Amino acid sequence: MDVPSPNQSQTPCQPWVGQSSWSTASPPGPLCSPLPSFQHLNLGSPSDQRPCYNHLQTNNWDFQNNTSRNSTHPNMLIAHSADQSVHAVSQGRHIPPCSLPLMKEGAQPRNSQQMSLYSPHCTPYQAGSPPFQPPYTHQVLQNGPQSPHQNHLPVSPPLYQSPQCMPSPEFQREKVGSPFGYTQNNASPASPIQHQPQWTLAPHSTGTINSFVPNASAQDTMPQSPNSESRYGLDPELLPSAVKVMAEDRAEWEGKVFVSEPFSRLPPLATTPCIIEDRGNASPHAIRSVSYVVPCDGQMAVISRLPLGALVTPLLKQNAGEKSLPLCKEPDCVVGCSGCGASMCAAMGWQDCGQRFYCPFCGKLSEVPWQHYQPTKGVEGVRVDKDKRPELSMGSYEIIHSQKDEPAVLLLAIDVSASALRGGHLEFVTQQIHTLLTCLNSRYDDDSLSDVRVGLMTYDHNIHLYDLSPGLSRPHMLVITESEDLQLPVREGLLVSLKDCIGSIDSVLQLIPQFTAECDDSTGVPVELPVKAGLAVLQGLSCPGKLLIFHTAPLIESGHTNSSSGFFGTNKPKSIFQPSEQAISLAKECVNQGCGVHLFVLSQQDVGGAWPGHIPYLTGGALHAYSHLQGEMDRDRFSTDLKRTVETDTGYRAELRIFVSKDLRVSGCYGMFVPGPSPGHVTMATLNSWTTLAVEFAHTRTLDETRGVVIQVALSYSIQTGVRRTRVHTLTLRCSRDLQEAFRHYQAQTLLTFYCKKMYCAVLERPLQELREELQTEATEALASYRKHCCSASVSAGQLVLPQYLRALPVYINSLRKSEVLLPGLRSSIHQRLLQRCQVLSMDTRSTATHFYPLLFPLPLSRDSSSSAHPQEAVRCCSASLEPRGLYLLHAPLMLLLWVGTQVPAGKLVELFNTSCFSSLPSGETKLPVLENPLSISVRSLIDTLNSEAPCTRKLWVAKQGDTCEEALQRHLVEDKSPNGGASYADFLYHLHINSVRLLQ
Repeated sequence: MDVPSPNQSQTPCQPWVGQSSWSTASPPGPLCSPLPSFQHLNLGSPSDQRPCYNHLQTNNWDFQNNTSRNSTHPNMLIAHSADQSVHAVSQGRHIPPCSLPLMKEGAQPRNSQQMSLYSPHCTPYQAGSPPFQPPYTHQVLQNGPQSPHQNHLPVSPPLYQSPQCMPSPEFQREKVGSPFGYTQNNASPASPIQHQPQWTLAPHSTGTINSFVPNASAQDTMPQSPNSESRYGLDPELLPSAVKVMAEDRAEWEGKVFVSEPFSRLPPLATTPCIIEDRGNASPHAIRSVSYVVPCDGQMAVISRLPLGALVTPLLKQNAGEKSLPLCKEPDCVVGCSGCGASMCAAMGWQDCGQRFYCPFCGKLSEVPWQHYQPTKGVEGVRVDKDKRPELSMGSYEIIHSQKDEPAVLLLAIDVSASALRGGHLEFVTQQIHTLLTCLNSRYDDDSLSDVRVGLMTYDHNIHLYDLSPGLSRPHMLVITESEDLQLPVREGLLVSLKDCIGSIDSVLQLIPQFTAECDDSTGVPVELPVKAGLAVLQGLSCPGKLLIFHTAPLIESGHTNSSSGFFGTNKPKSIFQPSEQAISLAKECVNQGCGVHLFVLSQQDVGGAWPGHIPYLTGGALHAYSHLQGEMDRDRFSTDLKRTVETDTGYRAELRIFVSKDLRVSGCYGMFVPGPSPGHVTMATLNSWTTLAVEFAHTRTLDETRGVVIQVALSYSIQTGVRRTRVHTLTLRCSRDLQEAFRHYQAQTLLTFYCKKMYCAVLERPLQELREELQTEATEALASYRKHCCSASVSAGQLVLPQYLRALPVYINSLRKSEVLLPGLRSSIHQRLLQRCQVLSMDTRSTATHFYPLLFPLPLSRDSSSSAHPQEAVRCCSASLEPRGLYLLHAPLMLLLWVGTQVPAGKLVELFNTSCFSSLPSGETKLPVLENPLSISVRSLIDTLNSEAPCTRKLWVAKQGDTCEEALQRHLVEDKSPNGGASYADFLYHLHINSVRLLQ
């Protein structure tokens, strides 16, 4: 599907596990491809815990359009399938037909005479054939009751069936005239499943693809763009739609209340806004389990081929309309387990009339202190004060500790090197800093909040500290020339209360643009220098805080660096994503001190391997880059970024402990943090309400169905005032011995986010091609497992069978595989890949889903934009959705783009851009003019709403049809072929289906 490096191979991992992952999983075993029918098929490296299909040979898969790893033409791939099918029949085996979805009218795959899929005869399996069900069981289809949970999508009438495979006449009549053929399977095990006819060939077909007959219902659809077209003639409009899945979930849950209680059902999607009511289970926004029904034993989990885990956003912000998190004072809170240290929660079981309680995380009994004792009542042994204590009745609550840390501080470091002074933007930067501090000072006075302490320093090749003591007539500058071993000349006055030093800081800020450069900085200034200086100040005063660095000089890295040369064609594991050892060491010191680094690069640079973002993202900060702050849009973005960075609610010196039922263990943790000795214990310098981690679980023994599974996340942190708090989230799930129940309780968006965090962490030590193949393997084996173990009736090989809530999984997985981080290509620089990896790793589930499947809105909206952007208003994310007479707004967490067609009426152009000429429209980064008309008001309102939901500040891009800026849009049309060579959604789904079927043969 995409082009790997020509010399790529599997090599041992780097000794350092990685900056953002912790995993105890054993290394993957040798490649084992279960599908011999494709010459280029490679399903990656299955885990050593998974069975290897030794009776099938290993192959490599590559269906990139223009390039192949050997001389075999891509169109020859299916020909091998036909040859091996015939060979199998000759040995007493029969491979059932793997027919195709309906094609568009006039679709002609290349070299079609060589693409025979199967032998035209459909005979029952012979003795000794692999376990695979015959295409139909007529008695079940005719007489079996239909499951109430079954949601069939209609299909076109069968165009050809051999006598042995024909369904009953009643079944044929029921499905005639419908548009598509895949089965959304959500039936209960006791209810037979009524399946649709397979994707089939025309009468008198010789087995070649060009014999397919187009579907009548599909002939009126919009002509597909060349980027959207399938190599195999499939119509993308007839494939499962992620937009439709989100729209259906919104229709069910938007504006309603989801009651989160123990053993509750599947929650709404992360992209669906709704009210969460906590009745003993944590909100899915805080803990979202990968599956809400856990397999009882490890063998079932291996058979399902899907991971066990959870997505954790411990410091989430409550939505409007939801109750605020209950607070408990530590002396009044019932003490948790004395064995494992888990906090008190509703999942604890009370015994001996409330004198002891059973801990589900370690299985031990703990005595209740006399001051917290209350008797129990009823058969279930519920404490009489349960409803009065949040720790006994709520899924999420917060404990306020009596201990208090030092309040967090705000430390500003400004580059005053020759580059900065020549750039001409220091005056603007200092003005923005002064404005922000003035607003903070007035806000603290009005709200009677604790005043924040502020420090200021400047740097070039030396460090300039400022004594801001209120007793001084003017600030004193202290110059430190020894950068290796920083020693603070004074400590008092370096960090002063904002209300006492606002005047002193103002005087220094006014003088900074008038500085004279002491020496030439052509060799660059290491970013580590201000980090070391700021860390020394915080360590000297024993306080956490935010360090804001405003850097302009050329970027260099001291110590070991990773060169970007050979990134795409080397036999060694890709180390370009790994930070230097010095960056790791410095980040660990910042974590221990609770110092979050936020770096503002004021001159856009992209040179060598010197990427300055490792330390900021490892400490819970971020990297913001600008182009010399010359344009109005860059200046607006800088102001917004600066304000958001300072005012965002932040937790300092955070420690995250993860507990899970005693029959499970935490096997891995993935996210932006420095890994520690245990995956269940994570230490972070700072975190905010967006910070999300993925936690992976593994079985240690068989689970008890009556007890279920309990997951608890306890976050201990300090707020800005220094008050120490512990936020506790507990989630109780059902477990089952029925594999179909587990499949029915997975959600595609959750799986996508889990896979994304795991794979983006693994790029530190594993080749990119190997990771893409592993994703392919995971999806293929999961679909094959569901097809084999969870379909209660026989399924035709031509039918695509998907669990109800995993219909969008193929398009998500394909988008992840061809993302800029995992897919080699020359259209994205190394710095862009590094930045995007760190940004996405920090995202929550909602932002991750929107990143890998952006929302494409036609303008003007069909209803008032004040209702926010709704996925049911969006269209499929492909070029075929774009009409030349339309305006479209593409919304992704890192991109906001307005596409303008060549045939847009002049009146709309005037209303939106104040010009009627298409050729004179601005292209690239643009700010819409403020015009008083309905279209302008609605579009600007929609943009403001979407920006408020985004985790970072974005610029608006305008792309005109046929313009060079349109390439930025093409990267985000994830259902199309990627500009870097990734397969289209239709082609990926075709191969996913074919391979999952052949995996069972």
